[in-house]
Amino acid sequence: MGLSKVKTRFFCTACGQESPKWLGRCPGCAAWNTLVEEPVAPAVAPGVGVRRRDRSETSAPVHIDQAGVTENLRLATGIAELDRVLGGGLVAGSLTLLAGDPGIGKSTLVLQAAHRLAGQGGRVLYVSGEESVQQIKLRASRLGVTGVDLYLLPETNIEHILAAIRDTAPVWVVVDSIQTVYWAELGSAPGNVAQVRECAARFLGLAKDRGVAITLVGHVTKDGAVAGPRLLEHMVDVVLYLEGERHYPYRVLRGVKNRFGSTNELGIFEMRGDGLVEVLNPSAFFLAERSRGVPGSVVVPCLEGTRPFLVEVQALVVPATFGQARRTVTGMDHHRAVVLAAVLDKKVGLHLGQKDIYVNIAGGLKITEPAADLGVVVAMASGWRNWPVHPETVVVGEVGLTGEVRAVGHMDKRLMEAVKLGFKRCICPQQNRKYLKQETGITVVGVETVMEALQAVVGGNDGQGTG
Repeated sequence: MGLSKVKTRFFCTACGQESPKWLGRCPGCAAWNTLVEEPVAPAVAPGVGVRRRDRSETSAPVHIDQAGVTENLRLATGIAELDRVLGGGLVAGSLTLLAGDPGIGKSTLVLQAAHRLAGQGGRVLYVSGEESVQQIKLRASRLGVTGVDLYLLPETNIEHILAAIRDTAPVWVVVDSIQTVYWAELGSAPGNVAQVRECAARFLGLAKDRGVAITLVGHVTKDGAVAGPRLLEHMVDVVLYLEGERHYPYRVLRGVKNRFGSTNELGIFEMRGDGLVEVLNPSAFFLAERSRGVPGSVVVPCLEGTRPFLVEVQALVVPATFGQARRTVTGMDHHRAVVLAAVLDKKVGLHLGQKDIYVNIAGGLKITEPAADLGVVVAMASGWRNWPVHPETVVVGEVGLTGEVRAVGHMDKRLMEAVKLGFKRCICPQQNRKYLKQETGITVVGVETVMEALQAVVGGNDGQGTG
C-alpha cells in the first residue's frame, strides 16, 4: 500500500493569501515572490479559526433584543501603563498578540505582568518555546519574581500546551513565542504560515471555550510588521507593539487593535537593570534634555489615544553642498515632512528647494498625528532663519497644502499638559481657540495660516490671546 499524498497549498508570507498553485505575484497584497508551499491541515482536524464545540452542541440564531449582555471580566495586571493600553486590563477569554523586535523587552514585560497578576491571587502559566526553565528562572531572579502562583512550561508542541492549560486551569497564559509552537500533524517547520495560523486558531478556540486570557508573543520583520501571516492580526482580539530604539532607555507600548477598548493608546516604560519601569510623567521624561532658546527647536503637545504628552521637534536647515537637496526625517512620516517643506517654500517664500533639511523628534519617539504639522513647519523656519522660539511656547495644528492651519482634537487636554510643565503660551488653530471649553491659565494665540503662525512666533503677536 502506497503512502497517501500530503495535500499542500501556497500561502503568501506577507498577507496569508491562499492559492492552489504558485504565482509570481500575490493576488491579495500584490507582493512579488512571496508565495510558499505548505501542507494543509486535514479536513477533520481542529483549529480552523472558529470556536470548537461539542458535536451535540448546535447554534441557533438569537434576536438582538434577547441577546444577553455581560460586562467583560477584566484582570488587572498591576502595571498601570500596560493596563492603560489594554483598556483596563486583560479580558477573560481574549487572545492578545504582543509583538516587537528581538531583545526589546517583550519577555521582560510579560514576566513582570505575570508576577503582579499572580501576586493578586490569579494562577498564571508561562509557556516558553525559546528558553529553558533555568533561563527563565535567571530572569525572574533579576526581576524579583518569587513566591507567587506562577508555573513555567518549556514546550513547543501545541497538543501538550493545550493539555497543560486544561490541567493547570490558569487565568492567564503567556506563549513566548507563537513562532516556536508547532502542530505535528501539519508536518512543516514551526514559524511558517500554516503553523502560525493553525496554532493561533487553536489557542483562540481554547480561550473562548475556557474563558482564559491568552497572550501570544510574536516577532516582527525588518519592516516592523508581525512575522507570519497578516491573518494573525485579524484573528486575535488585541494587538500590542513594544517599540523603542536600543540606544534609548525608553520603551513605548502601542495598542493598534483592541476589541475591548480604544486603539492607539500609549504606555511609556524605561528599561533599567531590574526590568521595565513605568514612566508616570512622559512629557517631563522626553523634555528632560531640551536646550532652551535654540533655533530649530519647538515643543509640540501631541496626543496618542487619550493620553497627551509634550515632545520636542528639531529641524536643521542648511544649504545643499552638492547635487540634489536631502530630506532626512526621524520620528515622523518622511513624505509628510517633505510636503510641509514644500508648503513653506510656496506659501511663505523661504525657498527651501536647494536646502538640506533634517527633522528629528527628540528622544527617538515616533509621532503619527497631523497635529504636529505646525510645530514641524515652525521648527524648519526657525532653523533656517536662525531665530529661536520662546522656550515657554508650544505650537500645535494641522497644516493644509494651501498654507491654512486646521483644527485638531482634544485641545483642552493638550493645553492642560502644557500648563503642568510650566508653559505660558500656545500657538494653535483659530478654530480651536474659539471653542475652548475652559480657562486653562495659558495664553492662547489663534492663527489661520502658516504665515500668521510664524509672525506670532517671531513678533510675539499675542493680540488674539486669551488668558
